[in-house]
Amino acid sequence: MSRSRSLPPLKSMQAFRYAAETLSFKAAADQLFVTQAAVSQQIKTLEQHLGVALFERRTRQVTLTSEGQYLYEYIEKAFRLLEEGVRGISEDANPNTLVISVVPSFSSRWLVPRLGDFQQQAEDINLRLSPSIGLSDFSDSDLDLCVRLGQGEYEGLQSELLFEEFLIPVCHSDLFHEDEPIEQQLSRIPIITDTGPDMDHVWPKLQTFLKMYDMPLKSHLHVADSTSLVEALLSRQGLAMMRFSLVYELLQKDLLICPLPVYMKSKYDFYLVAPAPHFQYDKVQNFRRWIKGEIKEIDSAWLTYLGAHQNFKEIKMG
Repeated sequence: MSRSRSLPPLKSMQAFRYAAETLSFKAAADQLFVTQAAVSQQIKTLEQHLGVALFERRTRQVTLTSEGQYLYEYIEKAFRLLEEGVRGISEDANPNTLVISVVPSFSSRWLVPRLGDFQQQAEDINLRLSPSIGLSDFSDSDLDLCVRLGQGEYEGLQSELLFEEFLIPVCHSDLFHEDEPIEQQLSRIPIITDTGPDMDHVWPKLQTFLKMYDMPLKSHLHVADSTSLVEALLSRQGLAMMRFSLVYELLQKDLLICPLPVYMKSKYDFYLVAPAPHFQYDKVQNFRRWIKGEIKEIDSAWLTYLGAHQNFKEIKMG
């Protein structure tokens, strides 16, 4: 896009900003550590460049013209954005407070139980967790980092893969018995579907797959929160497709089982997400190193699980 007019000199706009804010050339000069004459000259340069008067000059007072008031609102916003950008690169405003927005189910079932270890390693950091599904706005908050389930593409932000997610059908171990064919038992077990946005593509694919083996299933309970869904499974209410990261410890304890030898690679994985400069903060680097070490447990558990169930068939999402 072509621009018919170049921007005025930055110094003249800066002098105008302070003079418009204080309605005093002298006060603007004091803030800029220059002479009052220098401020007056910079504003005159700006007015000549724009071809309009920005101030009404009186003997001991200046006031903004309507054009000056209009311009001031834009220049003030522009300088504040510049200052915010510089601060984001050059400094951490709260080096001893780490604010993290986390997917609620991952926070409650995996992260929170382990945070004591992180806090022992980083005793000088105050940690604040904010459970949230949507990507939070970094520009209007003190947020430092997000843990998000997605595809790793977030406009204007840097993302780093935390771990890949897999999906398996699970239920309480009391619901299945080895002395009866799985097909017959499935026809009697209620199905619980996760209606969260990251799972809406999963159930139709599983249905199609099972119909090929004459195992049609019907869903009776629909739950939008994965944490609530886990509780429904533990209370023997049915079978559901679950993210492995949320249930692997329950599988290890034999509280839940996977009665169908199938799994899916999720379309969505877990990422650390933040503006690029935030990844340079010491507190974020400390948390990143810690969670990267802890998260290896999930990857290891998945490989161990697949190794112990070599008959598992992958349902391609395609």
